[in-house]
Amino acid sequence: MRKNYDKEKRSTTFAGMMFMAFVTVFLTGNFFTVAKAQKQDDPVLLNIAGEDITKSEFLSVYQKNNVEGEVLDKKSLEDYLELYINFKLKVREAMDLGLDTAASFRNELKGYRNQLAKPYFIDEEVNSELLHQAYDRKKIDLRVSHILIKLDKYASPEDTLAAYEKIMELRNRIVNGEDFNDVAEEASEDPSARDMPARGFQPARKGNRGDIGYFSVFDMVYPFEDAAYNQKVGEVTMPVRTRFGYHLILVKDRKPALGKVQVAHLFLQMPKDATAEDSTRLEQKADSLYQALVNGADWEELVNEFSDDKSSAKNGGTLPWFGASRMVPEFIDGVRTISDTGEISKPVLTSYGWHIIKLVDRKPVGSYEDELPDLKQSLAKDTRSHKSKESIIRRVKAENNYKEFPEAVGAFNQVIDSTIFKHKWSIEKATGMDDVVFTLGDEKYTQKQFAEYISTHQSISSKETIAQFIDLTFKKFVDEKVIEYLDSRLEEIYPEFKALVNEYRDGILLFELTDEKVWTAAIKDTTGLKEFYEEHKNDYMWGPRVDATLITSTSAKTVKKAHELAHKGKTDDEIKEAFASDSLVTINVVRKKFEKSDNDIIGEIEWKTGVSKIVKNSDGQSGFAIIHELLQPEPKQLDEARGLITADYQNYLEKKWIEQLRKKYPVTVNKEVLSEIK
Repeated sequence: MRKNYDKEKRSTTFAGMMFMAFVTVFLTGNFFTVAKAQKQDDPVLLNIAGEDITKSEFLSVYQKNNVEGEVLDKKSLEDYLELYINFKLKVREAMDLGLDTAASFRNELKGYRNQLAKPYFIDEEVNSELLHQAYDRKKIDLRVSHILIKLDKYASPEDTLAAYEKIMELRNRIVNGEDFNDVAEEASEDPSARDMPARGFQPARKGNRGDIGYFSVFDMVYPFEDAAYNQKVGEVTMPVRTRFGYHLILVKDRKPALGKVQVAHLFLQMPKDATAEDSTRLEQKADSLYQALVNGADWEELVNEFSDDKSSAKNGGTLPWFGASRMVPEFIDGVRTISDTGEISKPVLTSYGWHIIKLVDRKPVGSYEDELPDLKQSLAKDTRSHKSKESIIRRVKAENNYKEFPEAVGAFNQVIDSTIFKHKWSIEKATGMDDVVFTLGDEKYTQKQFAEYISTHQSISSKETIAQFIDLTFKKFVDEKVIEYLDSRLEEIYPEFKALVNEYRDGILLFELTDEKVWTAAIKDTTGLKEFYEEHKNDYMWGPRVDATLITSTSAKTVKKAHELAHKGKTDDEIKEAFASDSLVTINVVRKKFEKSDNDIIGEIEWKTGVSKIVKNSDGQSGFAIIHELLQPEPKQLDEARGLITADYQNYLEKKWIEQLRKKYPVTVNKEVLSEIK
């Protein structure tokens, strides 16, 4: 928690127990709801220092902190009632001392509240749909070709229309019979569609003619992915808008997901500017190596000798783990022909050359539960995650009669200028603007508030027009204010949230005050601790003990020799010295005060002064003891039992504190209501 108090200390106080219970309940999601108001069937059970506590409020806390489904027991109920009263008294004392006004407390509670509020800004139904959709798509690999007409996200309506008409012309050509890949090679503005000559250290690359290979969920921007997964194989989509521009997408194949695989390959690189004769010769070489492998040739020897991928050849041709989107589609199709680890594919031709592929290992897509952590992590990083928050914003708007005033927003076109793109726009330019830009429930949001927001959210995009900046910034302003509106009313809307925040408030207050009055007090009050020890030292007694030297070894021969030396009256040091020169011999010689339970050997031997017999313990060690003195029971010294004594002193301080609080604050229990519960 906030401080690293020892377990013994925490467990001895209801304060620690309650605060830990609150945290546990939150983490496990076991929220509970208290009554919104007292009703006739929910009478007051307690009045503690002027605060009424209803029957249902007490029972909900009782049941949460006891075994679920356990029958109410009269004694346990009464015991818990006393603990609960003590808890409430401590919280009241903390409030009266003003601990709830301290900046540190308010900041800590605010942090907890922010964490508790997060689930209320997420539409779990939308999130669940997105996660299940992502899992369904993760089980399928799509192979697609696409054509791109670039368009900036801040493009003017005229430029947007021109790009749309251009891509529709290309689509009409394909629908009327032209080959998709021919059109992509000719007209797509994705540079990978055409051959690219060598540049500097970058080798020449053959164009993909629009074929971008296989992909799965989260590999592409969401609009592209969504359109592709909703399209039939062999059909061309209507234009799809992404942040890159307009796309036409042709789904060429749909296959069960490859998952993650690790393979090794023997690679024969296609020579630069290869002739038909070169290609034939390389194909024949690949076939020859394949036949050799089928007939039992050693894979690693052939890879080491013939593979042109020298970086992997020294490791048997093994490549890092990959999914379907990480390799060219021909290579992926080659991997799909192999079903068992250790099996090899027939030679596979890609734009790089010929490959013989060996399957090393495979990790198929797991169950939904297994994949869920990764899906959640990927969803959180993806733009589609905004759908959940957008759903909440739409709901809050609808439930609270959101109304926008476009003319008031449009007026900013007269006061926003190009300085906004240099972070130099001044709010003084909006002086006097105070019309309402939107309303939500009983709240009105003005031009002045929007101007203040604009001044702290100035743009640095030179591609954006002023009108676009105002529209986008206003949307962000509205979204933030809607979330703030919901946040400020969570306690009012959701009783369970209010109860949970109050629990955290009480828990923090109680923790702080109990630390001051009990935990830290017991540690710092050394005089009080000593006085407590002197009054109660007979409660901390040693049992019968012996002052003895215990001698043990895993070697029975060594123990026997040490036993003989002990009988001759040799001292502890002389016995150790007798074995010091032999590095192969390990002997343990320990002198201390022992109780019977401290050691198997001490517990088994007869307690009388002198040298005991040799015995063997459960760990296979042999040993004996030299008993110097039999000791009678006596009180433990303070340092010998400080932890236990400190814990008891804390209990003592808490008991005294509770007595003071019971005298200070009146407590009334409605016996009739308590009797009904019993």
